Amino acid sequence: MAPRTPVVLGLVLLAAVAVATVHFWSVRPEAVRAPEPVADEAAAPALPPDPLRSGAPDPVSRPASGQPPSGSGGNGSGQIVVDVSGKVHRPGVRRLPAGSRVEDALDAAGGVRAGTDVTGLNRARVLVDGEQVAVGLPPGLPVTGTTRGGGMGSGATGGPGGAGPSVPLSLNTATAEQLETLPGVGPVLAQHMIDYRTENNGFRSVDELRQVNGIGDRRFADLQPLVRP
Repeated sequence: MAPRTPVVLGLVLLAAVAVATVHFWSVRPEAVRAPEPVADEAAAPALPPDPLRSGAPDPVSRPASGQPPSGSGGNGSGQIVVDVSGKVHRPGVRRLPAGSRVEDALDAAGGVRAGTDVTGLNRARVLVDGEQVAVGLPPGLPVTGTTRGGGMGSGATGGPGGAGPSVPLSLNTATAEQLETLPGVGPVLAQHMIDYRTENNGFRSVDELRQVNGIGDRRFADLQPLVRP
């Protein structure tokens, strides 16, 4: 063996040891840091429920199907407007809470006059917006229809365009209360008709109704078949 052979073998051996050491160091296992503990759900801040998520409560209350929103009435403000005429102390248009009954309308008009027959008047009936309540119709002038709120009787008629008396009413002899039973005729218009009758010595024809203040073509068409001079 040549004298340099051991030296060369020693260098080769050292190189192999160095390569093995580097390889071992590169593949050695490394310590992994444990993850931070997750906070308890109870300690986490509560988030507001998502209204779009299935099963979450709806933050806005909605009316049941087919039911009107709360607080709405016949005219959208929780009120109804009715015309109380006939034998009451203060006839005229009255504003009442939605759901009021005929008895409430009579109270708002000052009550029924003494001696008035209200046998056929259903005081418990619920009123509707735009209705006319006529009190104390004279005998022989029954109402031939029903009101918008239902119920038939001699104490209440519908509003404008409703049913009138079953027999033609004399314009020259009818009282204010009788004229108010005509469709669309309230205390003010009835008084205009009486004033015209007084100033012109009576009605000579039904066509003279056109000259009464407050009676236009449409109202005249409603009244024409229901009255006579």
